[in-house]
Amino acid sequence: MTTSEEIKHGKSNAIVAYFTIIGCIIAIFMNMESKNKFASFHIKQALGIHILYFLLLALVSGFNSWLITFSFWLFVFILWVYGFIGALQGRKTIIPLVGEYFQKWFNKLA
Repeated sequence: MTTSEEIKHGKSNAIVAYFTIIGCIIAIFMNMESKNKFASFHIKQALGIHILYFLLLALVSGFNSWLITFSFWLFVFILWVYGFIGALQGRKTIIPLVGEYFQKWFNKLA
């Protein structure tokens, strides 16, 4: 269980993680010493969103349809907003569809 004190100390790292892949890497290094569970949770979620973005971007770039491109941007944006708002509100809410996988895949990271 994450305490309010833990959330308070890890909130800035969690928020930074959602700002680009560079922000995520910075948050990983900022969290290395303290190993804050709240920050670690959001770092894993944010890293997963950033990696998913680049993988889907590579896949979608081969299509010439505006509908597919728009759907891709909307999907990634919704996931990002969902995670970012959770970090701002101090909640550990799993991102729909892929969040559980991110927690498993990046378990050793943060």
